[in-house]
Amino acid sequence: MSLSEYIQSLKAYKGFAGDIVCHRTLDPVPARYAGSLPGFSHDLSLLLEDLGISRLYSHQQTAMDRILSGSHTVIATPTASGKSLVYNLPVVDRLLTDPSATALYLFPLKALARDQLGTVQDLLVRARSLEPDLPVLKAAVYDGDVTSHHKAKIRRDPPQVLLSNPEMLHLAMLPHHHLWEAYFRRLAFVVVDEVHTYRGVMGSHMAWVFRRLVRICRYYGATPVFVFCSATIANPGDLCRRLTGLDVGVVDRAGAPAGKKEVVLMRGMDGAAQTAIALIHAALHRNLRTIVYTQSRKITELIAIWASQRAKKMRDKISAYRAGFLPEERREIETRLATGDLLCVVSTSALELGIDIGNLDLCILVGYPGTIMSTWQRAGRVGRDGSQSALVLIAHEDALDQYFMNHPDVFFDMPPETALINPDNPVICKAHLVCAAADLALKKGEPMLMPDPGASDQPTFDRQKTNRKTAAAGPVQAALQKLEASGKLLRSVNNDIWYAAQKSPHREVNLRGTGRTIPIFLENTRRSLGEIDRYRAFFDTHEGAVYLHQGKSYVVTRFDHEKGSVEVIPKEVNYYTRARSSKATQIIEILDSKIVKATRVGFGRLRITEQVTGYDRKLVATGRSIGMVPLDLPPLTFDTRGLWIQIPDEIRDRLESDRMHFMGGIHAMEHAAIGIMPLLVMTDRNDLGGISIPFHDQVQTAAVFVYDAVPGGLGLCRRAFEHADRFLHATLETITSCPCTTGCPACVHSPKCGSGNRPIDKHAARQILECIISGSAGPAKFQLPDLPAAAVERNEHPVTLTAGAEDLPGAGIHTRVQEISLQKNAFLRYGVLDIETRRSAAEVGGWNKAENMGVSCAVLYDSHSGRFHDYSQDQVPALCEHLSLLDRVVGFNLIRFDYKVLAGLSDFDFYRLPTLDILMKVHEVLGYRLSLDHLAQNTLGAKKSADGLMALQWWQQGEMDKIIEYCTQDVRVTRDLYRFGRDNRFLIFTNKAGHQVRVPVSW
Repeated sequence: MSLSEYIQSLKAYKGFAGDIVCHRTLDPVPARYAGSLPGFSHDLSLLLEDLGISRLYSHQQTAMDRILSGSHTVIATPTASGKSLVYNLPVVDRLLTDPSATALYLFPLKALARDQLGTVQDLLVRARSLEPDLPVLKAAVYDGDVTSHHKAKIRRDPPQVLLSNPEMLHLAMLPHHHLWEAYFRRLAFVVVDEVHTYRGVMGSHMAWVFRRLVRICRYYGATPVFVFCSATIANPGDLCRRLTGLDVGVVDRAGAPAGKKEVVLMRGMDGAAQTAIALIHAALHRNLRTIVYTQSRKITELIAIWASQRAKKMRDKISAYRAGFLPEERREIETRLATGDLLCVVSTSALELGIDIGNLDLCILVGYPGTIMSTWQRAGRVGRDGSQSALVLIAHEDALDQYFMNHPDVFFDMPPETALINPDNPVICKAHLVCAAADLALKKGEPMLMPDPGASDQPTFDRQKTNRKTAAAGPVQAALQKLEASGKLLRSVNNDIWYAAQKSPHREVNLRGTGRTIPIFLENTRRSLGEIDRYRAFFDTHEGAVYLHQGKSYVVTRFDHEKGSVEVIPKEVNYYTRARSSKATQIIEILDSKIVKATRVGFGRLRITEQVTGYDRKLVATGRSIGMVPLDLPPLTFDTRGLWIQIPDEIRDRLESDRMHFMGGIHAMEHAAIGIMPLLVMTDRNDLGGISIPFHDQVQTAAVFVYDAVPGGLGLCRRAFEHADRFLHATLETITSCPCTTGCPACVHSPKCGSGNRPIDKHAARQILECIISGSAGPAKFQLPDLPAAAVERNEHPVTLTAGAEDLPGAGIHTRVQEISLQKNAFLRYGVLDIETRRSAAEVGGWNKAENMGVSCAVLYDSHSGRFHDYSQDQVPALCEHLSLLDRVVGFNLIRFDYKVLAGLSDFDFYRLPTLDILMKVHEVLGYRLSLDHLAQNTLGAKKSADGLMALQWWQQGEMDKIIEYCTQDVRVTRDLYRFGRDNRFLIFTNKAGHQVRVPVSW
């Protein structure tokens, strides 16, 4: 039965009376063809004819001419507009001229790369038929599913076209570029498919991965042309430029045709999921091939389960699909859908991209995807051959969904959003600087380390002049300083090269998050059911949580947040779980502020502390709570960027005098603001967080905070701050246009509220916003928030000591705290201690019995007298008395050895002494130990006069003068190391690669 008949039946069905908001037919779009072929070096007309292509579209010709001229290019056109041909033909043309050239095709998902492999291989075979004398042209997939044997084979003999994904580039290719030298030297093209997905967290990571790739290419003398393919977004050129640092031209006027498309908007009055199930059953009855998109993994599984249960004869024709499935599970579903064996797939965004799943008829969106770009991208998955197709959007009880139900014209007329990334995110920036240094040592002045002139998050207040010098250096320089201070980057002695302290830091960096993922196992087995982001694990896989996978329900029996693992057992339950949490926020730094109507809106760095306190168990059938279970989990703290809206005291007084619930009002305002934010930026509410506070001690008024829910920030709230006036108006309109009485998910309720949407007062929120926008509360009187002095004391903002301090040894890692420490050190009475023993470890039964070794000699340098004092074993009480006079005792391995030996001879509590153990300080930074002799030779050009075994022989021979001289030299070396580290903030050692580098120290 035809798709038109399905739409008409849908509109005529009495059960949906009043549910259908709008039905529009989008007319077919005719093709615009190119007048001629692009300027290929070879005649590819026979190849095109062999592919069944008689003419190219206009945008294909324009893009290929740019690529052939060597210009970096992004093609931003709708789904099924022939983008793959745009990059494949220039690659083929180059290979026909130079078969030794190589190309790297990057896809955001492994499935996309494997889906394209057959197409590329077929094209290379056809191309070689034009030049039979050429060597065989090969293509191969290089991903995590390839065996070690085949990976090694690919590295030894790379194909002309390598299809891979971001993780493999990051983890396998760039760190081991020396194994790929021939491939990188000949790299002519880098193709980045679905580049619009590289936004937010992943895009911010990829900006660094691409910079690292460009850096390695330059190292080997290659200058590949970058070709990007994107869905329709507002800023494709700007996105690609920020991703790579390269100048990228844009081709965005599509010449491809589009088939007739029916679009239906529905309120989903019986619930979006239940409405979707009814539509699925009607489509299956008519053999319409259907894809259903949902907003979460949980609802994906639930809709697939419920649809199968209610149509048991068709249950084999329905499947869920989402990230977290094992690769073989996903591929089986993709194949069944492409062949028609599967009629309906219920998917998260995992199937939004261009995996070949055949030609589908109907797309059902269970909830607005969060962006107009994603909406039309998903709609483009049906009717790909130009045939008629349909899109049905079923609104969730969500502010943005209902906004479009009330303003359907906005839905159809809304332009695509801007894709945002934040390469300056400090968490991401630091992670990739370490990876880049491990790829290839970083050198002073190279492009990757230069300040970004376009950085926007700069302080704007005079009160923060102390931070401007650091800010002007740029986020990369600030990150370098912190990495050097923490020992993750080791600086060369001549001050111009940074080496990575770890050999392989790459595996600690998750490109799709700012933290690591946690595996989910079946209880008491190592059978993996998937993985989850560590932060989300606290909310979704805490003990007692219900976890859904492949249509089956599991209950979490163990959540080890310290070691990072989750264990579950299969269990059928009639409820689902939702975490409860509490939050607090602190303003760390004000980056911008402005008066908007009757309020002040600020933007800056925030510190968010959130703690999961328990979870609700809710019945699947009704959503009714059947009990709250408390949890004892540690708080989660991270720094991010966000905005805050101050609420004047006059407005609070007015509401409270009218006996309205002020806290409920600002809480409702917070939820509405988060829900409507995707109108301004390309995001969804899961990328955002919020907190409403009736009195915030820093702003001295009530405040509503909205923040990027990712450590370091993504730039989302910065854009909302820039459009604060529109933001406030849209929030008010969302509340006023909703017909509910007391508040609902369509306006002021949030599905992820940590307090279960309590308290909420819709009318109070409306009055607050009306007072702000109208200015009826009178002129705004606000003071800037008081920032705690600790923001500087915690080394949040490194500052140089004096003008020209960059010329000092160890410059760049000083702070105000360290400056104070230097002043204090001038007045410290410190001693430097070392001992020699009478017996070896072997003689007393091991190092764990050091208390039995005895003392042949102890030498103590006293800074007060400037003398070296020596003590015998009989004089240990006098030594203890001397030690107790000191402000600080310095030594090398004092804690683990010297004090343990002395403790066998005295009841004195050595461990209560104010001790600085240089060995322990170095170990804290590096994670491994260095010998005193090694540090002394590299730092001071000095060395020990003998070794411990020789001192034992001297004891047996009674040569005390030699022992004292040897021990005194050790103390002298230790003292000089201490002084050097105190004055310069680093010591010097030779790393495993043979480079002399600094280890930062702070004492």
